[in-house]
Parts: sequence; structure tokens; C-alpha cells
Amino acid sequence: MSLSTVGPVTHARAVDALGSPTATVVFTLSAADLGAGVSWGKGVLTFEGRDYPFSVHGGSGAAIGFSRTRAVGSVYNLYRIQDLVGTYWSVQGEATVGAGKGGAVMENNNGVYIKFTSRSSGARLAFSVERLTLKLTPATSSATPRPGISAPAPHG
Repeated sequence: MSLSTVGPVTHARAVDALGSPTATVVFTLSAADLGAGVSWGKGVLTFEGRDYPFSVHGGSGAAIGFSRTRAVGSVYNLYRIQDLVGTYWSVQGEATVGAGKGGAVMENNNGVYIKFTSRSSGARLAFSVERLTLKLTPATSSATPRPGISAPAPHG
């Protein structure tokens, strides 16, 4: 039986509890743990038509192993680029043996949320509070315009 004989198919979208995204983010993160752990990586925030590179580092507790994660997500409540900077907190678990999938929502002290999905590889078992600090890299002072978006003309 085809779906056309049953009737129209509709796709309902749930409203995100965080509201509408104000930016997007992509980052990679490596984690090495033996009890307490350390994480490091880099990423790119796309905000108001520009790409802003950033570094990320942090740590977690109650974990063992090593993994490398690639995350893609949405940013909420970001209205000034400097509000991205800060320490983000989340509670998350990971059980990666070979490859895994995950996701989390993190919040910093500026009220900025990052909600992401991730794919990881390696061998790591963790359930802990994760603390990640994001810092804009020096190249941010001349953020790269996205293709097809013109940069504003200088004033003067």
C-alpha cells in the first residue's frame, strides 16, 4: 500500500525549549582520562555571516580512556561575539568502543547555550560533569566572512 492512498503525511516540528538558534558551531575535541581527565580541541562558530575560530579545553571526572569527538550544533542566546567566551558546564555520559554517538547541552555564565550532537571514536567510558572553556583565537579579530555574504564597508 502506498502512503498516497492513506492520506497526506505531515511532519510536525517540536519547538526547541531553548528558543531559536542565533549561531551554529562545529568543533573537534580529544579527551584523555584516567579518573580525572583532560580535553582539548578547536572549532568554528558561524555568527552573523562570519566564521570565528575558537579553542576549547577543559576536563572531566570519573572517566577512563581516550576518544576523539566531532560535534555539530546550535548556539542560543548569543547576541555579542564576546559572550561566547567562557566556561561551559554539562553532565554527560560516554561509552565509546570503536565509534559512538552522543549529544549534550552546555551553558556558560553569560547565558549562552550550545546544544550539539557528536560522533566519537576511540575507547572511553565516562559519566561526569564536563567543564569546557572556549576562547576565541587571535584570528578572530579579523573574522572570515562566509562566501556570498559581503562584509560591511569600513566607516571613516
